[in-house]
Amino acid sequence: MRLHAKAIAALLALAALASGSAQAQTDDGFYKGKTVRILVGGAAGAAYDFVGRALAAHMGRHIPGEPNVVVENMPGAASIVMMNYLANRAPRDGTAMGMPLNGIVLEPRLKSLSRDGSSVQFDLSKMPFIGTPAQQPQVLWVWHDTPYKTLHDLVDKPSNFGATAPGGDNFILPTMSNQLLGTQMKLVSGYKGVNDIFLAVEQGEVHGNTANLSSLLGKPDWMRANKARSLVQFGTERLPALKDIPTAIELAPDESARQMFRVYATKFKTTYPVLLPPEVPRARVALLRAAFDATMKDPAFIADAQKIGIDVDPLGGPEIEKVMKDIDSVPQDVIDRLRKLVN
Repeated sequence: MRLHAKAIAALLALAALASGSAQAQTDDGFYKGKTVRILVGGAAGAAYDFVGRALAAHMGRHIPGEPNVVVENMPGAASIVMMNYLANRAPRDGTAMGMPLNGIVLEPRLKSLSRDGSSVQFDLSKMPFIGTPAQQPQVLWVWHDTPYKTLHDLVDKPSNFGATAPGGDNFILPTMSNQLLGTQMKLVSGYKGVNDIFLAVEQGEVHGNTANLSSLLGKPDWMRANKARSLVQFGTERLPALKDIPTAIELAPDESARQMFRVYATKFKTTYPVLLPPEVPRARVALLRAAFDATMKDPAFIADAQKIGIDVDPLGGPEIEKVMKDIDSVPQDVIDRLRKLVN
């Protein structure tokens, strides 16, 4: 017996729907009784750690099966250690997510963390992004009793700024400022995390630092007493909270410098990127993205984020992947100049 073409199409559609429903049911039940790890590529007690723990405290409720969600800190080489583990050794079933330092999103073009690429054993184009809870630029700030009132003072007078490692933003951004804006910041590196730098500033070892705004807002005693003076922000536009503080793009002396600051600032659209290993089933990626999006609207998560100085301003996984494509489209000559400067 021959079936009419429309009947065949209807049967195929029903089969696909049944298959999709079965897959959804399987994924809905997959996480029950399991533990999901968020691997944070930074030290305990720092901004990324705080954000990762806030996410872990609430995201499990929005994943079908309500798994336990925990944070594991895996610092090293500006998150390359964690990313290599995530890409090659972590389970590919959706029970492991990574939150690297946001410099990772520029690594495919800039190669600032691994100059010859030999240390990088991951391919971002094969690793699905889940989202970022915030889009937040770094801020260059100094201690209140230093003589530096504006960026011009950092041009005229030498200064000491605390940093973690050459691959970190708190090293790269002052370096860019020195080269493109004419400042004279001497970088004192080797600090384990932002809290160590904060302590060093209080003790007079260094004059300031560049840090996420959330890190400064996480020091409410400083904020109330105006102990941290912001001089420059490194986003693509001024934040409403820092409307009187110029961006480095505005201060740049020429178009070439503006382009380089603008390229580097794109990473701050993905301030706390969360992503998965390669080959996680697509249905599970979609499930985790939906859980992330729901968490971003969760009043309990938003309240906890505000406690650590984060204004929740999320960007979803598909939107981050669009940002990655924008970075890929930047002219190579701009990338070459920026890469030479950063490295």
